[in-house]
Amino acid sequence: MSDSARPSRIGVLAVQGAVREHVNAIREIGADAVEVRLPRDLVDLDALILPGGESTAMRKLIDAYGLREPIAALGRAGAPMLGTCAGMILLAERNADGEDPVFGMLDIEVRRNAYGRQLDSFEADLEVPVLGHEPLHGVFIRAPVVTHVGPRTEVLARDPDGQPVAVRTGSVLATAFHPELTGDRRMHRLLAQMISEGVERTA
Repeated sequence: MSDSARPSRIGVLAVQGAVREHVNAIREIGADAVEVRLPRDLVDLDALILPGGESTAMRKLIDAYGLREPIAALGRAGAPMLGTCAGMILLAERNADGEDPVFGMLDIEVRRNAYGRQLDSFEADLEVPVLGHEPLHGVFIRAPVVTHVGPRTEVLARDPDGQPVAVRTGSVLATAFHPELTGDRRMHRLLAQMISEGVERTA
């Protein structure tokens, strides 16, 4: 886990998807960003972000580069993780579309692209009490829908219709929207805070 004498090292899965935006966000909160393409890139990471993208393509590339088990091992070791959009699908324990789970770290069921196609993308201000009183602006692009929340999962935010769009199971966070596409870095800071809390618990 993180050494308090150095900045946290937060990886971004960089096989496909919105990598650069997350890298920029990590640097803006004062952490070191590591682009993860091979298992060796996971060494000494304090946390990992699974970005938005195309979940089927990402699933295939994760296996092609031998990343599935090393990422799963990082999660089992307690490293905090954040999945955004497609990243939420990769982290979910159950998929309503019938696909096998990839990492199964989030006690939720999801459905791909359930908000609609690219033309149905939308934005909304979201109440996220864990991040404070100021609403968080959510950008939804071909977003997944959480169809079931298990008992081990906390709902952090809901869309205007009451659908869960940000959830947390233990040290694993996920959003149906893209927090990296706005200038608000509170979701990334929450991930960094979880790193610090993990260090305090194990100190």
